[in-house]
Amino acid sequence: MSAQTHTYRASVTWTGNTGTGTSSYTAYSREHVVDVAGKPPLTASADPAFRGDPGLHNPEEFLLAALSECHLLWYLGLCAASGVVVTAYRDEPVGTMAEQRDGGGRFTEVVLRPRVVVAEAAMVPRAEELHEQAHRKCFIANSVNFPVRHEPEVRAG
Repeated sequence: MSAQTHTYRASVTWTGNTGTGTSSYTAYSREHVVDVAGKPPLTASADPAFRGDPGLHNPEEFLLAALSECHLLWYLGLCAASGVVVTAYRDEPVGTMAEQRDGGGRFTEVVLRPRVVVAEAAMVPRAEELHEQAHRKCFIANSVNFPVRHEPEVRAG
């Protein structure tokens, strides 16, 4: 298989000018729209801790979801190729972000907690092993500078 590159494009438009722009830290909304051609727009905001709208998604949640989704998609593909029949999968990831004194910050860790159900008990050991392989292959996890751990649980259903 030859190496390929992929290019992704999106548009992010700030929609939070309440009339005076950024005349002060409290004068504007953090609302914005994420557009990807041919897909429904996503209205987002900052985390409520940073004056965002609690009813909208925020970039930190998007990062957490991207890590979880990437693991999910690799895992399902690896299971299918290995003869492991997954019948259910749910992840409830948790990310930790630390603020710095200067107002900046960074994620320090994300923990994925996939709960997987496979078709037969004999599939459980292989299904457990494939989480590590999915983790090593995940494009998103390989692109961040903080640990992404996984604590999977697999059972037959």
